[in-house]
Amino acid sequence: MLATVGRTLKASIGPLGLLGPAGIWLLLLMVLPTLLISELSLVPGLRPGQTIEGYGILNYLRILEPTYLQVLQRSATFATGTTLLCLALGFPVAYWLALMAPKRWRNLLLVLFILPLWTSSLLRTYAWITLLRSSGVINLVLTSLGLPPQGLMNTPWAVYIGMTYSFLPYMVLILYASLERLDLQLLEAAADLGANPRLAFWRVTVPQTLPGIAAGCLLVFVTSLGDFVVPTLLGGTSSMTISRLIYNQFLGVARNWGFGSALSMVLILMVSLAIALLLKYGDRNPDIYS
Repeated sequence: MLATVGRTLKASIGPLGLLGPAGIWLLLLMVLPTLLISELSLVPGLRPGQTIEGYGILNYLRILEPTYLQVLQRSATFATGTTLLCLALGFPVAYWLALMAPKRWRNLLLVLFILPLWTSSLLRTYAWITLLRSSGVINLVLTSLGLPPQGLMNTPWAVYIGMTYSFLPYMVLILYASLERLDLQLLEAAADLGANPRLAFWRVTVPQTLPGIAAGCLLVFVTSLGDFVVPTLLGGTSSMTISRLIYNQFLGVARNWGFGSALSMVLILMVSLAIALLLKYGDRNPDIYS
């Protein structure tokens, strides 16, 4: 009897032991800090060194002011636009790498494409400053060709360019993995049944790669939604985003930790909502023959 109980306990404790280190890591670095931020978000006007005297929802009500709603809208717009640009630019590249590039060169081409990820995002952003500023390389080329210079620096266009460049390799990697598993026999069957390449693409290729498209869009959207470096260095004061606003509340001039915590919780909620939508709709297998 005791031996049976011991084996049962060993069988139940074993998996918990394997999950223990990762669970402790998540508890210390994710769960507890999130709970602390959620508590601070309920303290109106909390500043460094100030004691907690009461709780309320004034910080969240302040987010509903037009100025901060505009910041949230701008952040979501940047993230959505970057996601669409990465999808539009990344799908043809991933398609070519997975299905059309010579097999002996695919791995090398893929490594070359993701090579910028091996450098710091800060250095890559400063490189774009060199290209986009008024005396930068792009304007020098335009003026040498007799064309008017473009004032791209410190504009939303610069933010889109920098964020698309930064997150495009992630989209290509995920789409490549999805397109590599594409069943080419279905494309051949569609062609035999009279489908032109465009119809076969929309009715066969896209449905088969839809989980990869959803995963790539989620990764780019979530990452660009919380990006701080690119909007700060390329967007200027006219491109305030939620990440920059949170920074100002904690480390900037404002020093309002309560309001910054409320903004952080809103950002966490937006990211969690995007992940929930992916889990709900991204794992479905659409009927490609409907």
